[in-house]
Amino acid sequence: MVPLNHPTDEELTRRAQAGESGALGLLLTRHQAPMRAVALSLLGYGPDAEDAVQDAALTALRRIGDVREPAAVGAWLRAIVRNSARMRLRANRELPGLDGLEQVRLRDDEPSHPERLIEQHALRDWIWDAVEELPQQQRLVLMLRHFSGITSYQEIAEACEVPVGTVRSRLNQARAKMAKVLLSTATAGHDDASALTEDSRQEAEVTLDGAMRGQLPGEILELWPAETELVGVLNKEGGRLHPFPAMRKTRDKGVTQHLRHVVASRDIAIWEMEAVNPAGIENPCPPTLAWLMFRRDGRVQRLRVVFPGAPA
Repeated sequence: MVPLNHPTDEELTRRAQAGESGALGLLLTRHQAPMRAVALSLLGYGPDAEDAVQDAALTALRRIGDVREPAAVGAWLRAIVRNSARMRLRANRELPGLDGLEQVRLRDDEPSHPERLIEQHALRDWIWDAVEELPQQQRLVLMLRHFSGITSYQEIAEACEVPVGTVRSRLNQARAKMAKVLLSTATAGHDDASALTEDSRQEAEVTLDGAMRGQLPGEILELWPAETELVGVLNKEGGRLHPFPAMRKTRDKGVTQHLRHVVASRDIAIWEMEAVNPAGIENPCPPTLAWLMFRRDGRVQRLRVVFPGAPA
């Protein structure tokens, strides 16, 4: 007989499917040993086996609603580990990393996107609290890879101005830390992650509108102090340059930018946009671009504008 204070797998699975993150955390903790055994049987001892278990734990975040037989959730988790391990054995394929988060990007034009399911299950806030625990460099590559349209290793490397190998390393480190943090915080309370993104979206709309009119509101100007620095490809001289001259130059050329997607953590915001050039313009702006903003106490410290897919 199962003690009353020891819920069955079926009970925990149904509670997790109802949106209780702590129940899913208990399930993952309970089945961690058999999941690791599957990984070891296929990959042997080493970091790949541990990564496969971590990938499976993160995949379970998104797919717990797919479990049709809650009492058999252990077999379902082991199957995810098995699939993850087999993917790692295919050396000629690029590993996806955080498979469980691969489908969690916020997209306004995809009403049926799994992000909506995550939101309904109250798991998104759990995930984002774990994202906030990552060092900034790891958090940036993870946000680009899994929550933005800049997803290829090459594009991320160009956006961050680091080698592709560094991108891979940072993603691996982020994945390992994410898995540990998620398990350790499953029963804790979590902040509303949507509030950060919604605030950032509203700020982006006001900023773009003001930049096009040549007059930014006072509350926006306060977010761009004199020490804010434009870095990257738009600062060809390499010296200290404030972003406002680049904004004015874009406006004077008649280029308009339309917001497509926003994702934000406490000190990193990514605004993805489409650019529309006037007819006959010289040196037109690439059709897609993203603002990568790094903040301190809400104010922008650095802005890097990147053009995914554009020639270097």
